[in-house]
Amino acid sequence: MDPAHDAEEARLRPTYAVVSLSRLRANLAAVKRHVAPSRVMVILKANAYGHGLEAVARCLAPQADAFGVALVEEGITLRRLGIENPILVMGGIWTRQIPLFLEHGLTFTVPSLARLRDIEDAAATHGSTARVHLKIDTGMERIGVHHYHAESLLEAAARSPHVNVEGVYSHFANADAEDLADTRKQLTRFEEALAFYERQSLPTPQRHIANSAALLRLPESHLDVVRAGILLYGVYPHAGAPRTVEVQPALAWKSRVVFFKVTEPGHPVSYGGTWSSDHRVRIVTVPVGYGDGYFRSMSNKAEVLLRGRRYRQVGRICMDQVMVNIEWGTGYNGDEVILIGEQGDERVTVEELAQWAGTIPYEILTAINDRVPRIYEP
Repeated sequence: MDPAHDAEEARLRPTYAVVSLSRLRANLAAVKRHVAPSRVMVILKANAYGHGLEAVARCLAPQADAFGVALVEEGITLRRLGIENPILVMGGIWTRQIPLFLEHGLTFTVPSLARLRDIEDAAATHGSTARVHLKIDTGMERIGVHHYHAESLLEAAARSPHVNVEGVYSHFANADAEDLADTRKQLTRFEEALAFYERQSLPTPQRHIANSAALLRLPESHLDVVRAGILLYGVYPHAGAPRTVEVQPALAWKSRVVFFKVTEPGHPVSYGGTWSSDHRVRIVTVPVGYGDGYFRSMSNKAEVLLRGRRYRQVGRICMDQVMVNIEWGTGYNGDEVILIGEQGDERVTVEELAQWAGTIPYEILTAINDRVPRIYEP
């Protein structure tokens, strides 16, 4: 870390995340090369997968064809930053939120005839045209009109004078499964629904269905736009994902040793006494815990890096602190501890934390909360 970062770090708590903006830009460039001529919608939901919404949006705006968020609040934040890229709000919305879309130039997800009518009426009252993407449910059973009822929505939207249908999309439920039969079935259903436009001699709006897993594994799903999420942050969507796009993790999570002790044999460590040693060991305390998003379920399984070596976390993970058994290794107060990232020749990955916690990499990244300051490297 350069001196500027050292100075900034000195004002922060010892636990922080470092986000590489250059890696984010390189990852997006790699995805764009892979899917060209399809365009790339950069997904920024959940605080840009824990990397920081505002900084990531500013960094990637020049490269992104569009942004996707989950909440209207996220879209408003981006507009207030001066972001001019198209912004699709992908989550379900409450009727009272509709005027906010029109005010801030956000793109609606329209999942039903009822919501289409609400948006049409609001846009007419507002004296404007609403930009929308129609959502077709091809097998996710979350939001969206069922593919076998989609024609009525597509037809009504095409006839709505205050609605501009910029896109139509769906979402894969199993693109990370070993067997892609269900995913291909969803793609077929989507294409069958989209045939409406050809039958009616209407121009087909932008089509998108591919997420990170599908853009890696199913080229025929790229269509006009791909929605790139976790892959842009340098994490593959599942352990078996093919490395057809080379990306690098953009986030490192670091802390420091704040206490050192020698623990005697048979003396349990932390709440519940779930771990003890049968010999004298050196234990260091690190100021991170489940209050930061370092999951309690990783207790006695997680590993960290200290002075280029891997060491096991021991005892129950506390809200604000964890203990690490370094046996008779060397560790001093102030030593850097890597929770996610690289040190020397060793690396701890997001995927490993997910395995220790019994969850998925998405949850690990999005759980790193605002108690953890972010430092951004150019």
